[in-house]
Amino acid sequence: MKGFIALVTREVRLAWTGGGLWLPIVFYLAVATLFPFVTGPDKALLARTGGGILWIAALLATLLPIERLILPDRQSGVLDQLALRGWSDELVATAKIAGQIVAFALPLLLATVVGSALIGLPEAQLGSLLLGLALALPALSGLSVMIAALTAGLSGASALGGLLLVPLTIPLLIFGAGTLAEDPRNAMQLLAATSLAITALSPFAAGAALRAGRI
Repeated sequence: MKGFIALVTREVRLAWTGGGLWLPIVFYLAVATLFPFVTGPDKALLARTGGGILWIAALLATLLPIERLILPDRQSGVLDQLALRGWSDELVATAKIAGQIVAFALPLLLATVVGSALIGLPEAQLGSLLLGLALALPALSGLSVMIAALTAGLSGASALGGLLLVPLTIPLLIFGAGTLAEDPRNAMQLLAATSLAITALSPFAAGAALRAGRI
């Protein structure tokens, strides 16, 4: 258990010191800052569309740190050392997902409060937006690690990662947008179920990709 916590802590430290955290957060806030310039000062329009824009920005922000999640550890031999010490690939993937949740998901929720203020999102929608993102971000973290494992070392990994990630996040985006409706209960339940399924399956898919990368 101590080894697992140490590995999660390492992932968080690398994200915070290596720039893997700030770039996605800055991108997320940049979208929230620029969107009102595109739509103009129409508060009603911003209220209708602002939540959806923040959802899209959150999905796209998960693309930015993909290249640093697996490739540096593969190139430096860290993954091989963990395998030699008896760590299963699924457990390594789980630790990386947990580290990504702490390092990326929690700061993104804090940035959402700032972003919603920049867009002028109504307070009634802010609660639903925060809860919806909190439900979806573990799945987004799991998908990021899985795709990072699949594309590590491939030419054009960033572009390929985007092509793989965006279609997989469509159910999260659909149900997430539904949580901004007047009655978000059904959408919240569907979002929670989808996120739970993706989060549970991601370590196994990522573990299989890590093993395939050593062959």
